[in-house]
Amino acid sequence: MRPLSFQACTMQQIVNSIRTRGWPALAALAMLTSGAASGTAGAQAMPQGHTMKPAKPAELGTAAAIDARGAIWTVSKELDGAAQYLVLRKSDDDGASWSAPTRILSEPEAIAADGESRPKLLFGPKGEFYISYSKPLAKPYTGDVRFIRSLDGGHTFSAPVTVHADRAIITHRFDAMTIDPQGRIYVAWIDKRDVEQARARQQDYSGAAVYYAMSDDRGTSFHGDYKVADHSCECCRIAFTTSPDGKAMALWRHVFAPNVRDHALAELTPSGAVATPTRATFDDWHVDACPHQGPALAYAADGTRHQAWFTVKGEDGGVYYASAAPGKPLGAPVKLGSDQADHAAIAVDGRNIVLAWRQFNGKATAIMGRVSRDAGQTWRETELASTAQASDHPQLLQGRSGIVLVWRTAAEGVRVVPVKLEEK
Repeated sequence: MRPLSFQACTMQQIVNSIRTRGWPALAALAMLTSGAASGTAGAQAMPQGHTMKPAKPAELGTAAAIDARGAIWTVSKELDGAAQYLVLRKSDDDGASWSAPTRILSEPEAIAADGESRPKLLFGPKGEFYISYSKPLAKPYTGDVRFIRSLDGGHTFSAPVTVHADRAIITHRFDAMTIDPQGRIYVAWIDKRDVEQARARQQDYSGAAVYYAMSDDRGTSFHGDYKVADHSCECCRIAFTTSPDGKAMALWRHVFAPNVRDHALAELTPSGAVATPTRATFDDWHVDACPHQGPALAYAADGTRHQAWFTVKGEDGGVYYASAAPGKPLGAPVKLGSDQADHAAIAVDGRNIVLAWRQFNGKATAIMGRVSRDAGQTWRETELASTAQASDHPQLLQGRSGIVLVWRTAAEGVRVVPVKLEEK
């Protein structure tokens, strides 16, 4: 299979380029134009200067988290004319009803709220609310990573601060956040400062870079900027979580030489010292573009790593899942769903593993689930929810009574669906 190139100047040329290489047409369209079908950003054909911008998707990107008492909270973008705000909502009855939205920004500002770059919400060890988001700037494809917090249970929030020390008008976007057992906050993002420096030296530079900052004082200040790796994909979200032994682990789409867009994994430390990232997928996908499809990552209590990702393997494209026990190589990848599958999520609770992904059938978008009750030895596939209109990416959370799907759609709003582990 020849390497794909998305340097074409029109969407039709790009689709034709993929079709001639044997991909199913619907798989190509699902990847490239999922915004038209389901309201979220599909693949962006914007390599080396962003030569093409896809249609603007519905901004349904919504953060969701469950607090220590079992209440579900969401953070999303709200428009008031041209003004943009972050709003907070709460449900005490597993999504059956929601509080009125509360604005949590002191002043309006630009907010990214698509599926690959939606706001993030985490709870600290003392019930702190930590929220990060990307703020687009006036120049296309530039932005800042912003952070706000509440130390009083969500009643009041701080004014937003910029997490990174670098203030150049470049890409600092696609933020991701995690908290370690000591309460330290890690915020990672996609950064293009090295691209600009290489351009000034008239040197080539593939992709972007991954940077992060760390706070050890509940978000009062951040230390950084620490580089994780050069040559990340430009617009795929970073999967970021904490392992059972307390390590902040990041998984991202990486550009391996000469232009292979597989994935890399690295531990992010409080000091900024980062070991050489390890390769985490081995699909050898040659593509001259960012597919706008970030991975998913979760760990079991025994340290087993579970991951899902979008890729193209030979003539076959879609979402794949695999796991790796501590010190062991990655197991054989398993394809999830059809060629129209995208944007997977993972949750692990004891021996229970739940995978969820979006899947378009030509008329509606479903969230499909793959469930195991025995640590991945056997699986059951089920449809969790569906919509005929625009939708966000799926999220899986650990709730009071098990794992739940949280999914925002244009027609139904925020839906909370318990994942049934046993077939009834």
